[in-house]
Amino acid sequence: MNVNIAFHHIQLQQSSANIPCILVVEDNEDNLVLITQIINLLNCKFITTRDGMNVSSLAKTYQPDLILLDIILPDVNGLELVAELKQDRRTNQIPIVAVTGLALAEDRDRILKAGCDDYISKPYLIDDLEAIIERFIQRSFCCNRALNLQLENFSAEVQK
Repeated sequence: MNVNIAFHHIQLQQSSANIPCILVVEDNEDNLVLITQIINLLNCKFITTRDGMNVSSLAKTYQPDLILLDIILPDVNGLELVAELKQDRRTNQIPIVAVTGLALAEDRDRILKAGCDDYISKPYLIDDLEAIIERFIQRSFCCNRALNLQLENFSAEVQK
């Protein structure tokens, strides 16, 4: 199992609870380095794996705010992995963005139909990947803030 949990720059900050976490699944080392550099620039923490077999357990354990998934992996079918994540109640709300070399229109349609929330084909522009990440991170944190506020209000009512 080849997993790298990268929280190194986060430890310098007060709390990592409000810092987005991204799970990156990519078997190509160069692509993995590029994506993690982009994520670092966005001040997010990340978990990386080159092994598709452990994605489900990593997603359940770390509950990332976003999964960036290479669809063509040597050890698992990326679309089957998407279906597995979307069928599990513990991971079905985590947005999945396909980052793939499959660039035909019918590939894009098939990937989105399989359950991915968005799609970007390789080679991609860094600005485009950054925009996708930011969009999903902002959406996730807006939902999380609203949920936390509801929980705080509920707790306050229960304590009364």
